[in-house]
Amino acid sequence: MNYAESVRYLYSLGNEVLTAKLGLERIKTLLDALGNPERACRWVHVAGTNGKGSTCAMIEAGLRAAGVRTGLYISPHLIQPTERIQILGKQIGQERFASAFARVHETAERMLVSGEIDMHPTYFETVTAMAFTLFADAQLDTVVLEVGLGGRLDATNVVAPELCVITPIDYDHQIFLGDTIEEIAGEKAGILKPDVPAVFAAQRPEAEQVLRERAQGPFTLSRDWPISDLTMNSRGSHFLLRGVEIVCPLAGEHQVENARVAAVALMQLGISPAGIADVRWPARLEHVSEQPEIIIDGAHNPAGTRALAAYIQRFYSGRRIWLVYGALRDKAVAEMTSILFPLADRVILTAPANTRAMPPEDIPAPGAQLTHSIAEALALLDDAGRDDVIFIAGSLYLAGEARGLLVK
Repeated sequence: MNYAESVRYLYSLGNEVLTAKLGLERIKTLLDALGNPERACRWVHVAGTNGKGSTCAMIEAGLRAAGVRTGLYISPHLIQPTERIQILGKQIGQERFASAFARVHETAERMLVSGEIDMHPTYFETVTAMAFTLFADAQLDTVVLEVGLGGRLDATNVVAPELCVITPIDYDHQIFLGDTIEEIAGEKAGILKPDVPAVFAAQRPEAEQVLRERAQGPFTLSRDWPISDLTMNSRGSHFLLRGVEIVCPLAGEHQVENARVAAVALMQLGISPAGIADVRWPARLEHVSEQPEIIIDGAHNPAGTRALAAYIQRFYSGRRIWLVYGALRDKAVAEMTSILFPLADRVILTAPANTRAMPPEDIPAPGAQLTHSIAEALALLDDAGRDDVIFIAGSLYLAGEARGLLVK
């Protein structure tokens, strides 16, 4: 199959969240047949609810700046699934993606015929196996591996990591992970391994208690590294950790904690955190236009929405705020909109091109304008003044679509 055919087949396996089959037996059997590529690299395994991707990107940037041959595995993607698998700081090409898919898919088909597996690996299992094979082929030193869903039964949880990192834990995907913070934290803590060190971000007390109880090796709390001399602006932050300078080019107060966690993780690995200054992480409070100012943010759960609201209040109070908003129907939309909509002078509702999208007419927002595609919503921005600020948020899928249209 070529790239387009590979992607079509992956999508035919169903949405990676709605059709998730949590469990490790199938992915382990598949990886055995592929020669156990998950054993070829050193791994930094990162779980959590919010900040996983940003923290992974910062750790990878720090490692790469120090001369380490790195890989990065993230999800979901914004525009193309090739974004999920990065080698030496660059996403893989379409030809490489298709080749890895063919290898994994053909192996899975043979195993289905022989009865070694019960069903074709899911979307996420397939792409995870593809990533492992590509990282092994590239003979990388260290790969930063983001958990897809939860941790304990996530397909990435087959590695023997050198370090585990758990970012802030909050409510999300309760249908899979449980209805309480304690239950969710228990699933995230499932990545912790005997004698493997861990770094824990600042947590709710009930989440921290679970992590402490489930720790199987030495762990470091990020708060044990106090932040001093903190300065922030709308484009990033600068601070000291025990006298070590940290420059974070990612915007938002929440990124200060993510940068602290990444810096502590790097120092645990014996690596300078200076490379964090070079990180790039699209669609997370990303400025894509200056006049008018347009900022894309994939705030897709209550915690992420609170972080976006805090950013708006801190840096854009007194400015006229536009909000282009679209969300998935399986998210806490009522809670998120109650946080965000009161901050906006003008709201434009739309929907990402996703089967899980909530119809814009079902989002409670009296007086909002309704559109049915991001392109239609962006066309309304011509009325914005040069001093207005436009935020595009609510779903990473929406953020990716907007970015594809606005960033050339």
